[in-house]
Amino acid sequence: MDVKTLCLGILSCGDATGYEIKKHFEDGPMAYFYDAGYGSIYPALNKMSDEGLVSFKEMAQEGRPDKKVYSINQTGLGALKKALHGTPHRDKLRSDYMFMFMFTHLINEERRKDIYEEYLAFYRERAAEMKGEEDSECAEMAEDFDNLPGHDFVHGFGLAIYSAAIDFMENNRHLMFSDDEKQVAEKRSA
Repeated sequence: MDVKTLCLGILSCGDATGYEIKKHFEDGPMAYFYDAGYGSIYPALNKMSDEGLVSFKEMAQEGRPDKKVYSINQTGLGALKKALHGTPHRDKLRSDYMFMFMFTHLINEERRKDIYEEYLAFYRERAAEMKGEEDSECAEMAEDFDNLPGHDFVHGFGLAIYSAAIDFMENNRHLMFSDDEKQVAEKRSA
């Protein structure tokens, strides 16, 4: 999905500023499967406004510039529905960690363990957030999406992925930390 569609989706749940939309990608439920930054969100909002998909109200702030609160309109809702009926792109995992793990034989063991533990901790933290075991902004922001029929499915799917990753890493640590250089050399010569 393009950023315009992502923003329309968020706005379909309620009015929001560009900052609030960005927070959905950082700390909200969207953080688990999409990423968007200010450099793409604000141009998308401006373009959607120009195309008549959203409107905005400027609200005064004390000691700061006015903020724009965006609302989706019927034309924007129609554009969102049309995009949702399109063919989705296949999922693709982009991960610096996976790239580093692929070439783990070139990383000293201490650094390898640091990377591994950091990645495992990331998955544990995300799973804990999703289980509600930790206070987080994500839990608060998820309330915007709680009434959507697909929310529970997406939430459960995300939790299943994080849990499976944790399980795999905990049960396959030996693949990363056992006589690696010797095993790599043996596999190459075989």
